[in-house]
Amino acid sequence: MASLTSPTFTTNTRCLQRPQNSHSPSQQPRLSQRPELNRRHFISQTASLSALPLLSPLILNPQQANAAAEDSLSEWERVYLPIDPGVVLLDIAFVPDDPNHGFLLGTRQTIMETKDGGNTWVQRSIPSAEDEDFNYRFNSISFKGKEGWIVGKPAILLYTADSGETWERIPLSAQLPGDMVYIKATGEKSAEMVTDEGAIYVTSNRGYNWRAAVQESVSATLNRTVSSGISGASYYTGTFNTVNRSPNGNYVAVSSRGNFYLTWEPGQAFWQPHNRAIARRIQNMGWRADGGLWLLVRGGGLYLSKGTGISEEFEEIPVQSRGFGILDVGYRSKEEAWAAGGSGVLLRTTNGGKTWTRDKAADNIAANLYSVKFIDDKKGFVLGNDGVLLRYLG
Repeated sequence: MASLTSPTFTTNTRCLQRPQNSHSPSQQPRLSQRPELNRRHFISQTASLSALPLLSPLILNPQQANAAAEDSLSEWERVYLPIDPGVVLLDIAFVPDDPNHGFLLGTRQTIMETKDGGNTWVQRSIPSAEDEDFNYRFNSISFKGKEGWIVGKPAILLYTADSGETWERIPLSAQLPGDMVYIKATGEKSAEMVTDEGAIYVTSNRGYNWRAAVQESVSATLNRTVSSGISGASYYTGTFNTVNRSPNGNYVAVSSRGNFYLTWEPGQAFWQPHNRAIARRIQNMGWRADGGLWLLVRGGGLYLSKGTGISEEFEEIPVQSRGFGILDVGYRSKEEAWAAGGSGVLLRTTNGGKTWTRDKAADNIAANLYSVKFIDDKKGFVLGNDGVLLRYLG
């Protein structure tokens, strides 16, 4: 796989600038406080209803009922965002040097910024993207110190050296295999980037040059190994469904059909395919806080690998998913983790995954919850479709 090279762009660099008339987060109204639940209005309404006969039922409209149910979330609150309701939220990250300063990504060219730890958010614009006839899907964001990276589809790479005050757009090779789905800031001017065809590239000079970390795409690897007994490899369409990275740089990815999975460790020349030991197709896989793997199957099944590290042995864990698919798992610590999924499914374990309980209050959130992200043990978020964002209260 050839290396990617990007030309020098000192005169053509475009920056992500703040809108001239945008307010700082501190000037914005608190978005998690909904106008329909104004306390003074509620008290006055209650007082007027008290004058009615005792047999008269107290009826709340559907919006009030749903909002009241959402307020009863035991350890999460919903943060309402000033975005189109159809936006799917995809990733979130905070600046290590300023833990209250973070960015939220999504479809429909969505980049939002917070400076109060995620209580309120304002939109950011991208002049370089607005000049083109594209509607970018921003897939991944990562920070190391004040340096940050964003990747999206169609192919776009943004870089900041000042904690996101400005963002440069870095040119990419037109021969880049696949769409960029993940990026990880690894050090000064350094990052690791992954495409949905299994290409892994690393840079150490701010994105001017990229070096391939694997020698071939996943499709080429499977063409060589299809006779080795990987079930379903002949149906492989050449893209990942999901890909997740461990803190020590190991990757696990699920094939687009969910019929097998692949792993990669630093130093390996190729991705390693693995048969699934479960009858149902895989929905997603990732890394536990103790270094083992978790695995989700379609229909709401959750499995944990036996032991730590890469494994093909899994055991099923009973969960109350109500038949809805579980889409992601996020670990707050080695013992506590949260799982989220379709139709507001939200589950919690406090014993490393041996047992899970359902947060029933989340059943009233009319959205699919796609991603669970814990920044640290006190700061976590759940991202969903229709602009749904939950913030961990602890």
